[in-house]
Amino acid sequence: MTTLAILGAGKMGEALLSGLLRAGTDPGSVTVTARRPERAKDLAGRYGVTVVPNSDAARAGTVLIAVKPQDMAALLEEIAPVVTPDQLVVSMAAGIPTAFLERRLADGVPVVRVMSNTPVLVDEAMSALSAGAYATEAHLVRTEELLGHVGRTIRVPESQQDAVTALSGSGPAYFFYLVEAMIDAGILLGLPRAVAAELIVQTAVGAAVMLRDTGEHPVRLREAVTSPAGTTINAVRELERHSVRAALIAAIEAARDRSRELASGHE
Repeated sequence: MTTLAILGAGKMGEALLSGLLRAGTDPGSVTVTARRPERAKDLAGRYGVTVVPNSDAARAGTVLIAVKPQDMAALLEEIAPVVTPDQLVVSMAAGIPTAFLERRLADGVPVVRVMSNTPVLVDEAMSALSAGAYATEAHLVRTEELLGHVGRTIRVPESQQDAVTALSGSGPAYFFYLVEAMIDAGILLGLPRAVAAELIVQTAVGAAVMLRDTGEHPVRLREAVTSPAGTTINAVRELERHSVRAALIAAIEAARDRSRELASGHE
């Protein structure tokens, strides 16, 4: 039995695979699956892992499922005969409750649900974990160790996963949107695009590191930049006048509602 199998090595699955290998995982302990033969050949050539059918890969100690939500039911039907309660199933499919998997697998199979995000590509993912009915502390720890190679992890009740999806799963897109707008503003103010982009990207990185490493509340960090009658307070006034804060909150609520809608189809 191999240590780990990644079923559905698309962008997220491949990113996790590459992160594990960078961290020193033996390629021989990992099997992966891919829908297209040319994709399977590419993965085997680049990473030195074994590419096998789903039903063979699903015999691994830890089975990580990274297929698209609409492909989950068919995959579970295929692997259910070989998955046992001695294994761990980790699902990274958005909007799929653990109960959906548990009903289709043998009684007692431990399932951990994960919502991660695209910074997995640079080992800076934020992954939220929720235990299913049969998952123990040891299963959660095993999942944390696995995902810790590509970022940070946090445990949440499964009832909060729709909120996590809206805030963190979709979150990188909000930052990219803001950075795009700020670069456009720099161009409007007369800066070359490359200069504006370099200024904003490094500013975003620096601000994020300050938030993470200082532990300060964002209000305190913002106030430290906001001098009386200065440039920053004028900018903040305009942001408030255009209801940017309210728009962000409404946008994240809309994403949460859509996540609930998607999840309801897999109850």
